[in-house]
Amino acid sequence: MQVGTAPGLTGVRDTKDRDGGLLSFTNERWSDFITAVKIDRFDR
Repeated sequence: MQVGTAPGLTGVRDTKDRDGGLLSFTNERWSDFITAVKIDRFDR
């Protein structure tokens, strides 16, 4: 996975499938996601 930032945006893509598209999020939403992962909010 590759993560890149631009003013106000965070982009995520699969480094093994670079033509597969890009997901983009506001920096605030990306931060919310990372925080949720760190506190183990998601079921496995």
